[in-house]
Amino acid sequence: MNRSITGRSGPVSVRRATARDAKRLTRLVRGSRAYEGQYAAMVAGYRVGPDYIETHRVFVAVAANTVIDAAEGHEGQVLGFYSLVLAPPELDLMFVADQAQGRGVGRLLVAHMTSEARAAGLDRVRVVSHPPAEGFYRSVGAVHVGTASATPPAVVWDRPELEFRIPTCQ
Repeated sequence: MNRSITGRSGPVSVRRATARDAKRLTRLVRGSRAYEGQYAAMVAGYRVGPDYIETHRVFVAVAANTVIDAAEGHEGQVLGFYSLVLAPPELDLMFVADQAQGRGVGRLLVAHMTSEARAAGLDRVRVVSHPPAEGFYRSVGAVHVGTASATPPAVVWDRPELEFRIPTCQ
């Protein structure tokens, strides 16, 4: 399903990620200001590889009408992405570029993810949230269902566990 919004920088659409997006998605994760300070260890060295993209349902939000890396054939500035794992159902990754936050990109990605989950026959999708992102997830319909314990050394803090309940039709 294609969804789009028109933001300050023009139209934004969601497309399936390809292996060629791996470096850009990795840069987005590692460069996220949400993971500075105490949270830096979680993304230090993190890599979104071509194999991950090919294995999972990874989708990117791109600003249309822009060409960022023509040499590599990339069209559109990547504003965010998510990864939906089907078994067990989980929103494994979701990032919105710092400069795109507050422009509806996250809401667009969540709407796309719930549509994909519905199409796959899922009735719920789990999210283990970065603590500062819990408010965003709740604002787009996720409900708090528990707490995921710390898993040192990379994650030394407990994280909110949320769930999107997927209606069967909309």
